[in-house]
Amino acid sequence: MRLNLPLAALLSLAFAVPAAANHHENDASSAAQSGAHKALTAAVSHELRAEDAARDQWRHPVETLEFMQVEPGMTVLDYFASGGWYTRVLAPYLGPDGHYIGTITTLPGASAERQEQQRAFPETFKASVDEMFAGAGVETAPVTALNLEEKPEGMDGTVDRVLIFRFMHNLHRWGMVHHQLTMLRDLLKEDGLLGIVQHRAQADAPYSYANGDKGYMRQDDVIKLVEAHGFELVATSEVNANPADTADHEGGVWQLPPVWSSKDPAKQAIGESDRMTLLFKKRS
Repeated sequence: MRLNLPLAALLSLAFAVPAAANHHENDASSAAQSGAHKALTAAVSHELRAEDAARDQWRHPVETLEFMQVEPGMTVLDYFASGGWYTRVLAPYLGPDGHYIGTITTLPGASAERQEQQRAFPETFKASVDEMFAGAGVETAPVTALNLEEKPEGMDGTVDRVLIFRFMHNLHRWGMVHHQLTMLRDLLKEDGLLGIVQHRAQADAPYSYANGDKGYMRQDDVIKLVEAHGFELVATSEVNANPADTADHEGGVWQLPPVWSSKDPAKQAIGESDRMTLLFKKRS
């Protein structure tokens, strides 16, 4: 019996050491998460976003980016960055050790003038971002602007996060899903994630309404479509849900704010669209 006491003590000590190490690891992880949350909150609340902030109640940038596990120092590709709404959050939040990639692609459904603007995006967007942050006293991530008509050379496996905000309907209705999702998957690192926010049709909406032409898609359709291109669903979130949106507007999602083409006070009262928020990983 006496021989067992030292052995028990040694075993107890042996198992206590990893427990202590795990405790320190958890503390470090919590501190990193807390620091990232503060940095994200600071980016969202910056005066540069004074005009953008009115839409935060519908877009929830803090909760959305945290759900998508975006962190400072990452390389993030903002698909179809367009007017830069998320640029003003992501470029400061990612910080000098990160990399913000704002992209666009030339859409076949656009007018000739619009297509020309899209082709010029790499130059015009970079200039607009430089102007956006000039004199603001904000240190941002390096910024790259790309037109993703074709996959950039040397970029495969370099991106931590690809974010597609309210654009899957356009890729679908213009027959671009296969080309673009395949390319974006190649650009992601092996542990990279794809985050999607998309206007959500009712689950039983007819395909004629949920095919993208009205701006809406059914959530199950989007999940199956993305998974068919080499991704696996990780999680869903209701952070951007809006139960007040009936998602049956004759003129599509554009009858709601912010476009509000209907000028109908009842639709303005609804607010912005009901939206699915999805997170995928690359399937090995």
